Amino acid sequence: MATLHSRPVKRVLVTRTRRQASELARLIEALGATPILIPTIEIVPPETYAPLDDALKQLESYDWLLFTSANAVEVFHQRRQLLSQQNPSAPRPDSRTWVSTTPKVAVIGPATARAVQGIGLPVDLVPPHYVAESLAKALIPEAVGKRFLLVRAAESRDVLPEALTAAGAHLTIADAYRTRIPPASIAELQQLFAQPDALPDAITFTSASTARNLVALLEAAGVVLPASIALISIGPITSQALRDLGLEPAVEAAEPTLPALVEAIEDHWSKK
Repeated sequence: MATLHSRPVKRVLVTRTRRQASELARLIEALGATPILIPTIEIVPPETYAPLDDALKQLESYDWLLFTSANAVEVFHQRRQLLSQQNPSAPRPDSRTWVSTTPKVAVIGPATARAVQGIGLPVDLVPPHYVAESLAKALIPEAVGKRFLLVRAAESRDVLPEALTAAGAHLTIADAYRTRIPPASIAELQQLFAQPDALPDAITFTSASTARNLVALLEAAGVVLPASIALISIGPITSQALRDLGLEPAVEAAEPTLPALVEAIEDHWSKK
């Protein structure tokens, strides 16, 4: 990846959760730019873990286990460990018995696949395009009469469950977490946009939620987004969310991954 060290140092606002921002910040720094970390989203527990815990107790009865984010994988593993501690006779989450009784695993993309592999499970299916529509299309041939467990965020789109149910699958949805707007970011945005010399040159959006939440936070902060700031989208769903908000992305990543997102930033700046 080329760098921008020969040019004035650019500044990029990162809107991911604080826990998830570090990898993107590292890639932005490698580009020769300065990341500004102000989250527009934070992860909190779901209203209840009961559906997920119930599904975990009968995990071997499912044919497929589906994850649409690395966060869902992390919570799945945490709840599985907790239930194992409460029931010593159950297979340990790091045991061969547990792996052998786990359903086939399908994920939405490579970051989620790495998270699954990180908890010791194999990944059986990654769709060719890292969006729910592509994952649904890949799973439809497996759907008729099969039992699926989808572990996801409470606010997720219903593209995947609707497609699988229509194809004849028996689907269980278990919320692993919710997202919300971090109120502390209002003051941080006010401070950032009050300094004309410190304005970001670009803002990255890694989900539709980051786009919607930034707009809500800017409104709460009384800030108008300058037209000079380039809006960088990770993929088509995020781009559409920006357009629905009346904002046009300057560029969209070639694929919905963080390296591709940073390459999109570099391409945009090199063309300018």
